[in-house]
Parts: sequence; structure tokens; C-alpha cells
Amino acid sequence: MAVNPDPKPGRWILPLVILGMIAFTYFFVRELPEASTETTLVSGGDTTTTTAGSGSTSTTQTQTPLDPDTQAYLDTVDEINASLQVQGTEIVTVNDGFNADPREIEYPDAESRFEAVANGTTALADQLRALTPPAGLEANQATLQTAIDLATVSATEALAGLRSTDTGDRRNAAVAAFDQAASDFDTEVTNTHNAAGSNA
Repeated sequence: MAVNPDPKPGRWILPLVILGMIAFTYFFVRELPEASTETTLVSGGDTTTTTAGSGSTSTTQTQTPLDPDTQAYLDTVDEINASLQVQGTEIVTVNDGFNADPREIEYPDAESRFEAVANGTTALADQLRALTPPAGLEANQATLQTAIDLATVSATEALAGLRSTDTGDRRNAAVAAFDQAASDFDTEVTNTHNAAGSNA
């Protein structure tokens, strides 16, 4: 009669079953799609959606439509801003060309182009001054007017500096002042849009 070397052969069954269950659970869970839980929080005009699965957060702005008069005002301000930025690019380009060594823009060309910038900026300042700001945007209008008036003065000063016997410091300072004024105007345009949205 053969002797069983393992007097308790059944003791290996339970560990094998447990091992099989662990392996099955591991591979089964790996095949499951990643959980995606969305939570939507609504507050005022903003809707924020958070997706837990991807870890991403997206924010959708829902703005209340502006009244026609306010929208028309903002559209005009945007047009003035776009034209002012073009004038700013022009005056800097001409000044850099005049300062270049060798000179890339000669005096007659620089003078006529500076004069065009001065006249164009003055017209834009007058156009802005003729606007009647909607209620709540009066302070923004005043800030915009200050910036564009400074640009007008700076363009005139740059032209005067070009025509003078100054070494160029006066002209360069005026061009830098114009560039800063145009930048300030652009920033205030954004502030004006934000203020109009808050008042809607």
C-alpha cells in the first residue's frame, strides 16, 4: 500500500482559490472604464464643471446680453482702440527707422508720418470725447479720455522734437510716452468691457 507523502492534501485548495480570486479581481478591475463623476456648480452667470475622472476643470462664462446702446458704445471704443494701436505701431516704427544707423527713414518721410500720427490721434481723441458713456461707465470714459489725450500730446511733442535741434532725447521720450498711453488705453478698454458686463 502506497503511503501519501502529504497527509493533508486539501490544505492547498483554499490558498489556490484565494489566489485565483485575487488574480480575477485584478484583471477585471483593470478592464473597467475610468470613473467619471461630474459636478456642476451654478453661481450667477458662471457655470463650472469638474470632471473627477480626468481631473480637468472647465469654466463656461454665460453673460447677460448688453443693451444696444452699451454695445454700440463698446463697439466704438474698440474701433478707436484698434486705430490707436495702429498709430502707436506707426510712430514707434518711424522713430526706430529714423534712429537707425545707417538711417532707414529719412527726415522728410519721418516728418510727414509723425504729422499723420499726430493728426490721426487727435481725430480719435475727438471721436472719443463726442461719445456719451452709458450709466456706470463714466469713470472708465474719463480714464480712456485721459490716456488718448496724453497720446495726442505725445505725438505732437514727438513731431516738435523731430523738427527741433534736439539730439533726439525729446523725440524719443515723447514716442515712449505715446506707446505707454496707447497701452494704458488698451488696458482701460478691457476694464470698460468688464464694468459693462458687471452692470448688465
